[in-house]
Amino acid sequence: MNIGTIREQAFAMPFTSPAFPVGPYRFVDREYFIVTYRTDPAKLREVVPEPLEVTEPLVHYEFIRMPDSTGFGDYTESGQVIPVSYKGQTGSYTHAMYLNDHPPIAGGRELWGFPKKLAAPRLQVHIDTLVGELDYGAVRVATATMGYKHKTLDAAAIARSLSDTPNFLLKIIPHVDGTPRICELVRYHLQDVTVKGAWSGPAALSLFPHALAPVAELPVLEVLEARHIVADLTLGLGEVAFDYLA
Repeated sequence: MNIGTIREQAFAMPFTSPAFPVGPYRFVDREYFIVTYRTDPAKLREVVPEPLEVTEPLVHYEFIRMPDSTGFGDYTESGQVIPVSYKGQTGSYTHAMYLNDHPPIAGGRELWGFPKKLAAPRLQVHIDTLVGELDYGAVRVATATMGYKHKTLDAAAIARSLSDTPNFLLKIIPHVDGTPRICELVRYHLQDVTVKGAWSGPAALSLFPHALAPVAELPVLEVLEARHIVADLTLGLGEVAFDYLA
Protein backbone atom coordinates (compact mmCIF):
# COMPACT_ATOMS: atom_id res chain seq x y z
CA MET A 1 0.00 0.00 0.00
CA ASN A 2 1.74 3.16 -1.19
CA ILE A 3 1.56 6.73 0.11
CA GLY A 4 -0.68 7.88 -2.75
CA THR A 5 -3.26 5.17 -2.02
CA ILE A 6 -3.36 6.15 1.64
CA ARG A 7 -3.85 9.82 0.79
CA GLU A 8 -6.62 9.07 -1.71
CA GLN A 9 -8.59 6.55 0.35
CA ALA A 10 -8.13 7.65 3.96
CA PHE A 11 -11.29 9.11 5.48
CA ALA A 12 -11.88 7.08 8.67
CA MET A 13 -10.32 4.46 10.92
CA PRO A 14 -9.45 1.63 10.69
CA PHE A 15 -8.13 2.21 7.15
CA THR A 16 -8.99 -1.27 5.84
CA SER A 17 -12.39 -1.47 7.54
CA PRO A 18 -13.73 2.00 8.44
CA ALA A 19 -16.19 2.28 11.32
CA PHE A 20 -18.59 4.29 9.11
CA PRO A 21 -19.05 4.92 5.36
CA VAL A 22 -18.62 8.08 3.34
CA GLY A 23 -21.74 10.27 3.43
CA PRO A 24 -24.17 11.85 2.73
CA TYR A 25 -26.00 10.72 5.86
CA ARG A 26 -29.77 10.55 5.38
CA PHE A 27 -32.21 9.88 8.24
CA VAL A 28 -35.72 8.56 7.63
CA ASP A 29 -38.46 8.76 10.28
CA ARG A 30 -36.10 10.45 12.72
CA GLU A 31 -38.12 10.97 15.90
CA TYR A 32 -37.37 13.80 18.35
CA PHE A 33 -38.62 14.28 21.89
CA ILE A 34 -37.38 17.67 23.10
CA VAL A 35 -38.06 19.13 26.54
CA THR A 36 -37.08 22.78 26.95
CA TYR A 37 -36.30 23.87 30.48
CA ARG A 38 -34.96 26.85 32.39
CA THR A 39 -31.66 26.35 34.21
CA ASP A 40 -28.98 28.22 36.18
CA PRO A 41 -27.41 30.86 33.87
CA ALA A 42 -24.09 30.72 35.73
CA LYS A 43 -23.88 26.98 35.07
CA LEU A 44 -24.56 27.56 31.38
CA ARG A 45 -21.78 30.12 31.08
CA GLU A 46 -19.35 27.59 32.59
CA VAL A 47 -19.94 25.05 29.79
CA VAL A 48 -20.61 27.17 26.69
CA PRO A 49 -17.30 27.90 24.91
CA GLU A 50 -16.36 31.33 23.66
CA PRO A 51 -16.89 32.90 21.17
CA LEU A 52 -20.44 31.52 21.54
CA GLU A 53 -22.66 33.56 23.83
CA VAL A 54 -25.50 32.40 26.07
CA THR A 55 -28.69 34.15 24.99
CA GLU A 56 -31.08 32.96 27.71
CA PRO A 57 -30.91 30.38 30.52
CA LEU A 58 -32.49 27.54 28.53
CA VAL A 59 -31.58 23.95 27.69
CA HIS A 60 -33.22 21.58 25.22
CA TYR A 61 -33.06 18.05 26.62
CA GLU A 62 -33.40 15.68 23.66
CA PHE A 63 -34.19 12.05 23.00
CA ILE A 64 -33.80 11.10 19.32
CA ARG A 65 -34.89 7.79 17.82
CA MET A 66 -33.21 6.93 14.49
CA PRO A 67 -34.60 3.69 13.03
CA ASP A 68 -33.22 4.23 9.50
CA SER A 69 -29.95 6.13 9.06
CA THR A 70 -27.45 5.81 6.21
CA GLY A 71 -24.40 3.84 7.28
CA PHE A 72 -25.22 4.11 10.97
CA GLY A 73 -28.19 1.75 11.20
CA ASP A 74 -30.84 1.79 13.91
CA TYR A 75 -30.06 3.61 17.15
CA THR A 76 -31.18 6.09 19.80
CA GLU A 77 -29.43 9.03 21.41
CA SER A 78 -30.03 11.54 24.18
CA GLY A 79 -28.40 14.73 25.33
CA GLN A 80 -28.45 18.48 25.93
CA VAL A 81 -28.51 21.31 23.39
CA ILE A 82 -28.11 24.95 24.45
CA PRO A 83 -29.48 28.00 22.60
CA VAL A 84 -26.58 30.34 21.80
CA SER A 85 -25.56 33.30 19.66
CA TYR A 86 -22.53 33.58 17.35
CA LYS A 87 -21.70 36.93 15.77
CA GLY A 88 -25.27 38.05 16.33
CA GLN A 89 -26.88 34.96 14.81
CA THR A 90 -28.88 32.60 16.99
CA GLY A 91 -28.00 28.92 16.93
CA SER A 92 -27.67 25.77 19.02
CA TYR A 93 -24.64 24.33 20.83
CA THR A 94 -24.57 20.58 21.46
CA HIS A 95 -23.24 20.13 24.98
CA ALA A 96 -23.62 16.37 25.57
CA MET A 97 -24.80 13.28 23.69
CA TYR A 98 -25.23 9.66 24.77
CA LEU A 99 -26.06 6.85 22.35
CA ASN A 100 -26.06 3.08 21.89
CA ASP A 101 -24.34 2.48 18.52
CA HIS A 102 -20.63 2.52 17.67
CA PRO A 103 -20.59 3.82 14.03
CA PRO A 104 -22.38 7.11 14.82
CA ILE A 105 -20.21 7.55 17.93
CA ALA A 106 -17.05 7.19 15.82
CA GLY A 107 -18.38 9.17 12.85
CA GLY A 108 -19.95 11.86 14.97
CA ARG A 109 -16.77 12.49 16.92
CA GLU A 110 -14.30 12.20 14.03
CA LEU A 111 -16.20 14.13 11.34
CA TRP A 112 -18.15 16.84 13.15
CA GLY A 113 -16.92 16.75 16.74
CA PHE A 114 -20.17 15.61 18.36
CA PRO A 115 -19.61 15.03 22.12
CA LYS A 116 -20.81 11.42 21.95
CA LYS A 117 -20.42 8.73 24.62
CA LEU A 118 -21.72 5.17 24.85
CA ALA A 119 -24.84 4.74 26.98
CA ALA A 120 -28.37 3.29 26.84
CA PRO A 121 -31.08 5.78 25.81
CA ARG A 122 -34.66 4.75 24.96
CA LEU A 123 -37.64 6.50 23.40
CA GLN A 124 -41.00 4.76 23.32
CA VAL A 125 -44.72 5.17 23.92
CA HIS A 126 -46.30 3.74 27.09
CA ILE A 127 -50.09 3.76 26.60
CA ASP A 128 -50.83 7.54 26.51
CA THR A 129 -47.35 8.82 27.35
CA LEU A 130 -44.19 9.46 25.33
CA VAL A 131 -41.29 8.31 27.52
CA GLY A 132 -37.58 9.04 27.15
CA GLU A 133 -35.04 7.33 29.40
CA LEU A 134 -31.25 7.46 29.63
CA ASP A 135 -29.17 4.94 31.58
CA TYR A 136 -25.38 5.12 31.89
CA GLY A 137 -24.44 1.55 32.66
CA ALA A 138 -26.92 0.37 35.26
CA VAL A 139 -27.66 3.88 36.56
CA ARG A 140 -30.59 6.07 35.47
CA VAL A 141 -29.50 9.62 34.66
CA ALA A 142 -32.56 11.08 32.87
CA THR A 143 -36.30 10.44 32.56
CA ALA A 144 -38.70 12.56 30.50
CA THR A 145 -42.43 12.15 29.90
CA MET A 146 -44.97 13.93 27.70
CA GLY A 147 -48.63 13.50 26.92
CA TYR A 148 -48.79 11.74 23.55
CA LYS A 149 -49.82 14.02 20.67
CA HIS A 150 -51.99 16.35 22.73
CA LYS A 151 -51.63 19.34 20.36
CA THR A 152 -50.60 19.46 16.71
CA LEU A 153 -47.88 21.97 15.82
CA ASP A 154 -47.10 23.78 12.56
CA ALA A 155 -44.92 21.27 10.70
CA ALA A 156 -43.78 23.79 8.08
CA ALA A 157 -42.57 26.25 10.73
CA ILE A 158 -40.65 23.52 12.54
CA ALA A 159 -39.06 22.36 9.27
CA ARG A 160 -37.86 25.93 8.62
CA SER A 161 -36.45 26.15 12.14
CA LEU A 162 -34.57 22.86 11.79
CA SER A 163 -33.13 23.90 8.41
CA ASP A 164 -32.31 27.52 9.20
CA THR A 165 -30.75 27.17 12.65
CA PRO A 166 -26.96 26.72 12.63
CA ASN A 167 -25.64 24.09 15.02
CA PHE A 168 -22.28 24.37 16.79
CA LEU A 169 -19.86 21.79 18.19
CA LEU A 170 -16.51 21.89 19.95
CA LYS A 171 -14.29 19.45 18.02
CA ILE A 172 -11.14 18.21 19.77
CA ILE A 173 -8.69 15.67 18.34
CA PRO A 174 -5.40 15.17 20.19
CA HIS A 175 -1.91 14.90 18.75
CA VAL A 176 0.08 11.70 19.38
CA ASP A 177 1.79 13.40 22.33
CA GLY A 178 -1.55 14.20 23.97
CA THR A 179 -1.62 17.89 23.10
CA PRO A 180 -4.52 19.20 20.97
CA ARG A 181 -3.93 18.91 17.22
CA ILE A 182 -7.45 19.99 16.26
CA CYS A 183 -9.47 22.32 18.48
CA GLU A 184 -12.24 24.00 16.51
CA LEU A 185 -15.72 25.41 16.77
CA VAL A 186 -17.62 23.58 14.02
CA ARG A 187 -20.84 24.79 12.42
CA TYR A 188 -23.25 22.55 10.51
CA HIS A 189 -26.84 22.59 9.23
CA LEU A 190 -29.60 20.04 8.76
CA GLN A 191 -30.60 19.76 5.10
CA ASP A 192 -33.53 18.57 2.96
CA VAL A 193 -35.81 18.51 6.00
CA THR A 194 -39.33 17.09 5.68
CA VAL A 195 -41.38 17.21 8.88
CA LYS A 196 -44.00 14.45 8.84
CA GLY A 197 -45.62 15.43 12.11
CA ALA A 198 -45.11 17.61 15.18
CA TRP A 199 -46.94 17.75 18.48
CA SER A 200 -46.74 19.21 21.98
CA GLY A 201 -48.18 18.23 25.34
CA PRO A 202 -47.69 18.45 29.10
CA ALA A 203 -44.20 17.31 30.06
CA ALA A 204 -41.89 16.50 32.95
CA LEU A 205 -38.13 15.99 33.15
CA SER A 206 -35.93 14.53 35.89
CA LEU A 207 -32.11 14.52 35.79
CA PHE A 208 -29.99 12.52 38.23
CA PRO A 209 -26.34 13.13 39.24
CA HIS A 210 -23.70 10.88 37.72
CA ALA A 211 -19.92 11.36 37.72
CA LEU A 212 -19.47 10.37 34.05
CA ALA A 213 -22.80 11.50 32.61
CA PRO A 214 -23.23 14.87 34.35
CA VAL A 215 -26.47 16.01 32.71
CA ALA A 216 -27.77 17.10 36.13
CA GLU A 217 -25.03 19.77 36.30
CA LEU A 218 -27.49 21.88 34.29
CA PRO A 219 -30.37 21.62 36.76
CA VAL A 220 -34.04 21.67 35.82
CA LEU A 221 -35.56 24.77 37.40
CA GLU A 222 -38.72 24.90 35.30
CA VAL A 223 -40.03 22.89 32.34
CA LEU A 224 -41.26 25.34 29.70
CA GLU A 225 -42.43 23.19 26.79
CA ALA A 226 -42.04 19.87 25.01
CA ARG A 227 -42.12 18.82 21.37
CA HIS A 228 -42.45 15.50 19.60
CA ILE A 229 -41.30 15.62 15.96
CA VAL A 230 -41.01 13.02 13.19
CA ALA A 231 -38.90 14.06 10.20
CA ASP A 232 -36.72 12.96 7.30
CA LEU A 233 -33.47 14.91 6.93
CA THR A 234 -29.86 14.89 5.85
CA LEU A 235 -27.11 15.64 8.34
CA GLY A 236 -24.94 18.16 6.56
CA LEU A 237 -21.16 18.10 6.90
CA GLY A 238 -19.53 20.91 8.82
CA GLU A 239 -17.30 23.95 8.44
CA VAL A 240 -14.81 25.52 10.83
CA ALA A 241 -16.35 28.61 12.39
CA PHE A 242 -13.44 29.32 14.78
CA ASP A 243 -9.99 27.75 15.18
CA TYR A 244 -8.77 27.85 18.78
CA LEU A 245 -5.21 26.96 17.73
CA ALA A 246 -4.84 29.57 14.97
